[in-house]
Amino acid sequence: MSGASNSPIDGQVFMLASAKASVDPGTLSDLLSRVQAHLADRLDTYRREFECVAESDEREVFLVPTGHWATVGDRLDLNERARKAVARTHAEQLRRIGSETGRDDEFETALEIREAVVIGR
Repeated sequence: MSGASNSPIDGQVFMLASAKASVDPGTLSDLLSRVQAHLADRLDTYRREFECVAESDEREVFLVPTGHWATVGDRLDLNERARKAVARTHAEQLRRIGSETGRDDEFETALEIREAVVIGR
């Protein structure tokens, strides 16, 4: 996924999340691809139901209630380690966007009470 043109996750974020989650990059890439397909099918629902905090030509980033990744993980039959790796990757992407846009504090505070979902366009 780190090199895929349709990936909403930046390459450096992907590598950082892989290292922090102790998940092989190939495994994480497969997980993120599965999750992305699931999320992309529901983009309109995310737009209606959740706050979009960042938007670009490549992706939209939403803040969702805590526990959202557990629900997605259950739907996709992900084990806890896989679910946490995906959630961490999406949170790290939001942090990266925050640092690039001067919104670090805002996004860090948001991540204390909500989770990030990054959906490619």
